[in-house]
Amino acid sequence: MSEREAEGREQDPGRSESAGEASAEGAGAAPTPIDAVARLQAEKDELMQTLVRRQADFENYRKRVERERQDESRRAASRLIESLLPVVDGFERALRSHEDPAYEEYHKGLELIYRQLLDVLARQGLERIQAAGKPFDPNFHQAIERVETREHADGTVVSVLQDGFVFHGRVLRPSIVRVAVNPEGAGNQGSEAMHREAH
Repeated sequence: MSEREAEGREQDPGRSESAGEASAEGAGAAPTPIDAVARLQAEKDELMQTLVRRQADFENYRKRVERERQDESRRAASRLIESLLPVVDGFERALRSHEDPAYEEYHKGLELIYRQLLDVLARQGLERIQAAGKPFDPNFHQAIERVETREHADGTVVSVLQDGFVFHGRVLRPSIVRVAVNPEGAGNQGSEAMHREAH
């Protein structure tokens, strides 16, 4: 650097600073390729997050619709099966009333149809409530009579007058039962619950 140039810089130091500021402003106005890539990456990440949220929302919607469809289908099947329970009762009464050997062939045919009907209903989800010999449960049993006895534990179902049924965990019809009551246990909680059912 010549002595004249050095002297010029010493005489006008602001000229050099202004030139540097102009250069910096020019650099800020034109983003570098790295800045552009970072901005595009941020936009991509945001779009991906939006897509994931939309997919999750759609999956939840699909599951809810499927669950509602299944519930409605079960409700329709439940109404149909409930209307068929008297038919099952009729078959059972008919089978009990024809023990005469003269009706043996008739009895076999009737029993075959009865079994086929039960198989169809079972495949749809119908289950018979097993009540005899079980502790009385007001959720599944309806007591119509208390039988004082010491042969059975207090609160035990001693006989079933009409079978109850459950369809996919919901009681379609409770079992109509008689329940044992021990004279010395007539005041316990099981007897009280059964007493309320019987009345």
